Amino acid sequence: MLEELRITGLGVIEDTTLPLTRGMNVITGETGAGKTMVVTGLGLLFGGRADAARVRAEPGRAVVEGRLRLTGAVAASVAERVVDAGSEPDEDGSVLLARTVTAEGRSRAHVGGRSVPVAVLGELGEQVVAVHGQSDQLRLLRPAEQRGALDRFAGPDHDKLLAQLRERYGQWRAVEDDLADRRRNARERSQEADLLRLGLDEITRVDPQPGEDDALKAEAQRLEHAEGLRTAAQVAHAALAGSGDEAPDVTSLLALARRTLETQSTVDSLLGELAGRLDEVATLAGDISVELGGYLDALDADPDRLQEIYERRAALRALTRKYAEDVDGVIAWAEHARTRLSELDTSDELLEELDRERVRLAGEVAELAARVRAARIEAAGRFADAVTVELAGLAMPHARVQVAVTPRAVGRGEPSLTVAGTECGIGPDGADEVELKLLAHPGAPALPLQKGASGGELSRVMLAIEVVFAGAGGPPTLVFDEVDAGVGGRAAVEIGRRLARLARAHQVLVVTHLPQVAAFADRHLVVAKDTGGAVTTSGVRVVEDTERARELARMLAGLPDSDLGIAHAEELLAVAAREKHG
Repeated sequence: MLEELRITGLGVIEDTTLPLTRGMNVITGETGAGKTMVVTGLGLLFGGRADAARVRAEPGRAVVEGRLRLTGAVAASVAERVVDAGSEPDEDGSVLLARTVTAEGRSRAHVGGRSVPVAVLGELGEQVVAVHGQSDQLRLLRPAEQRGALDRFAGPDHDKLLAQLRERYGQWRAVEDDLADRRRNARERSQEADLLRLGLDEITRVDPQPGEDDALKAEAQRLEHAEGLRTAAQVAHAALAGSGDEAPDVTSLLALARRTLETQSTVDSLLGELAGRLDEVATLAGDISVELGGYLDALDADPDRLQEIYERRAALRALTRKYAEDVDGVIAWAEHARTRLSELDTSDELLEELDRERVRLAGEVAELAARVRAARIEAAGRFADAVTVELAGLAMPHARVQVAVTPRAVGRGEPSLTVAGTECGIGPDGADEVELKLLAHPGAPALPLQKGASGGELSRVMLAIEVVFAGAGGPPTLVFDEVDAGVGGRAAVEIGRRLARLARAHQVLVVTHLPQVAAFADRHLVVAKDTGGAVTTSGVRVVEDTERARELARMLAGLPDSDLGIAHAEELLAVAAREKHG
């Protein structure tokens, strides 16, 4: 649950804190006081889109902070995501979330004091909070949203079946598109394949090896300068090992120097150390002399080998001019060409194999779509019955909801398949149209929601659906932003009663103008506007007892100090208390 929400610098709210509780939290206030900013702040806190226009000029940034208490079924998964983000819950099992938006539009997010991508807040929000406003009622009029609502109600087994359908559908479409592309572009593919084969044949004849050009370049350089290399090596070898005449060599001179120093090493130990180092030098000089001798024996000015290297390097340069900058690039090009050739294959054998795969996958997609349809039809009956029962408790006792699951029409720019004996359009979500219909009273025709429901009826249908969803699980915190618009009288009381019932198993936040709904609150918060200063600001306070009755009186008649209004408000509170504890 969300224990506390602090908002600073957002719209008319300068700095305010909302202490929230379990159960039903109601937020009321005059029109324009800033109730919407509370819901906007919640949206920002859980990864919603930032609007820099809502940031107050002073201090030039909006900050929303919330303390989330990790309890219930989602606690483990939320804690795991927090740890994955590089943070961890506090010792008391809570975690602090924060979102900052500057007047320039820059946005930052923090979880447990650690900076995280804004998307992390969105992922946490999906698990812990569901926000429902009047825009959600409009979305409920869309067929895709109605299908999504039914799928959500159908349960986890249905979700797994849908996931299988989407995966198989993607495979089927990939094979279908591949086969169509091979057939449609057979000539272009054949021409591209011919060019690739020519290149591969040329490269295969030369058979370049990794790093070969650098090795050949070094060998050619040695052969081109063989005489100069030989002279240098001979002179150096003679200086180290002697040339056979009387001239002294380095090895002999080093030996003489070492022996001379050793004769006096008993007198001065430093000379002994130097003699030892000369011995090391003499050993190194001897090793170099031996290696120079081997180098001279191996050095060979071979004109034939040099010509062979020239020809080989010319062949490699011909490849690098056509296919890549160096030999390694030519080898990589050949590997890519072989892979591409397999993709360009338009042989009859491959086309037949792909066609068989297409038919097989299409059959699996159709079979899965039929199972999805059957599951939707079964869930539709349960869903309609459950929503109808809730509508009876929302002052619509004669209304009934029907959920029609029908095959999707062919010819909407999407593929078609025969599903359960009927040809229909199909997509990754199946081959069905789902439509919620309302029978407002006995004898009335079943009409789509957008035609059969008034604004107040649509609000109650939406609430009934949410109550049904709550019984099937879902996020632990539910936010309702003026979903009771267009409702009054007895229906308003019933909405308050249903929200209070939801609050038994969920944390519920309700923004409302209806005193009948506010009376059922476990905690009542009032957003009040302060126009006393140069800049209008709003704050939030908790109201209880007499102050709460005065707020309900204001909502009832606009007269917070009216004795009659207060008496009526106290009666509303008493009725609500009996309903909640009865």
